[in-house]
Order: sequence, then C-alpha cells, then structure tokens
Amino acid sequence: MFPGQGAQFPGMAAGLYDVNGPFTVVMDRVFDLLGVHGRRLRRIWLSGKDIDGFDDASVAQPLLFGTNCASAASLIARGLQPTVLIGHSVGEVAAAHVAGVFDLETGLSWIDRLIAWSARVPAGGMLAVAASVDDVAPHLRGSVVVGAVNARRQLLLAGADRDLDDVRAALTDAGFTSFRARARQPFHSPAMWIPDVPPLARATLHAPRTRLWSCYAQQPLDDGRARDPSFWAGQPAEPVYFGPTLDRLLDTDGPIHLVEAGPGSSLCGIARRTRQVAHGFSAATAALPGPDAAANRAAQDAVVEQLAAGLAR
Repeated sequence: MFPGQGAQFPGMAAGLYDVNGPFTVVMDRVFDLLGVHGRRLRRIWLSGKDIDGFDDASVAQPLLFGTNCASAASLIARGLQPTVLIGHSVGEVAAAHVAGVFDLETGLSWIDRLIAWSARVPAGGMLAVAASVDDVAPHLRGSVVVGAVNARRQLLLAGADRDLDDVRAALTDAGFTSFRARARQPFHSPAMWIPDVPPLARATLHAPRTRLWSCYAQQPLDDGRARDPSFWAGQPAEPVYFGPTLDRLLDTDGPIHLVEAGPGSSLCGIARRTRQVAHGFSAATAALPGPDAAANRAAQDAVVEQLAAGLAR
C-alpha cells in the first residue's frame, strides 16, 4: 500500500538514506531527475525541518512518490515480492511504477506537470471529515466536492479555501468533526483537471506486471486502461475511493498481509478497521511507521521476518 498527499511529514524515511542501498539508489535517482528542484528537495528532506510550504504539491508530491518507490525497492530487494498493489492518490502513481506501467522518469514527469498546473489553481486545500457521503451532501457548496472516500465515515473534501471554510462551519453546526488536511491544493476536484500531460503521451506505457488495484476505477486495472495516458492525466481531478476499493481487494485477493510501504501508517489505520482485518482474516503492517530512523529500520526488518516466517509455514 502506498499513501498519498497528507501522509507526508518532515524527514520521512530519511533515516534509511545512505544506510539502505536500494532505498538510497532510488532517492538519488529521483533527486537527479528533478535537477535544480531535486537538489533543493534533497536539502529539505534531509534537514527534517517542517519548512513553510512543505505541504505544497511542489514539495510533498515528489517526496511522497520518491519515498514510496524507494521503500518498495528496499523491500523487494530483501525478497518481498508483492502479489497485489494499491495506492492512494499519488500513491497510485508510485504503485503503477512498481508494477512496471512506467519508469521513474515518466512518473516524475507526470508529477512535474501536476506541480506546474497546481501553481495556476486558485488557493485551496482539503478537509478531513468524520461523516458519510450522505451526511455531507446537504452541506456542500461552491467548489467543494468529495475528493476521497477513505472509509464509510472518513472523507476528504476538496475545494477553494473560502468555500472549504464555509462548508466546515456548516458541518460543525450540524455536529460533524472536521480538520484541514495537509494539502495546499484542492486535489481530486475539477480544478485539478490537467488538459494534457505530454510526457505521458510520449512515453511507452506497459501492462502491469503485478496486479494493480485502482482507487479511481475501484477495480484492478486492465491492460488498456493502464496504458492509456488520459487515465493517468485525469487522476488529480477524480475522487479517490480507497476504502471501497480496499474492501473489494480484501474480499477478492484475501486473506492477505497488507504492507504500507510508504511513510506513516494512515492506510494501515484504515485497513485495520475493515471487517477482514479486524476479524483476523488479513493483516496490515507499516514498514515506515514514523519519523524515528531506528524504528523505521526495525519495522522494515520486522516486516521481512514476519512475512518470511509466514511463507515458510
């Protein structure tokens, strides 16, 4: 599992850099491909400081993509070959790279185009709400839409800042809890529709080598859609149905041991509330649970040992 916008935090997974070979190789490649901006990102990331603008797409998106891909490379190098992949938002782009749909350079070109486009979008963001889609529907107004369904009563709304403030006030009056997510753009709203992504159109896209569940399509990607540039270009404007898609994955491909390869444990938290994991039919483990470098290295070791022991039985 690969997390997306909102999962980022300063110095995420940086403790593996220069310690874990496969991880370091991927991160160096990411920074090199991004040129001058990549050198700046490397300094920000290794500093571990929560700079102003850390949650902006220009910083968070490439770092999330990079750490997701680098962590996956590290786990695969240690013998963990995934049988199925799923990602949230930019995490799905990382999952597609790991599945072999496109190379690292193409994925970063997509993100670079997203960054350029997001700079033209009116100031906005996302609002996390403890409510169902039906609960929030009467309170949506202006540019605000449901951007992600993470669980039955766990949503992300997206829209312009002023509209989000109005909707938050209305939801508070109606008794619903909400808070602003770590995003400076209205991801997964119509404002983020990118007219064209030339790097994708020029690239050769491939059928997934590993079963890849899409939280936009809410099903495994077939070869045609995986190789369609317009599918990937439209993702920033489409809602993410992570919760419903994960339920279907667990029902179809389970029992399974889910590993959150990217930073944090937000997706594990969602997974552990599903019927399949809560009742012990499947399991969920975070490989990079937090900011502590030693804890992350220990977590990766534990994941490898736990799954190796399971395969040996």
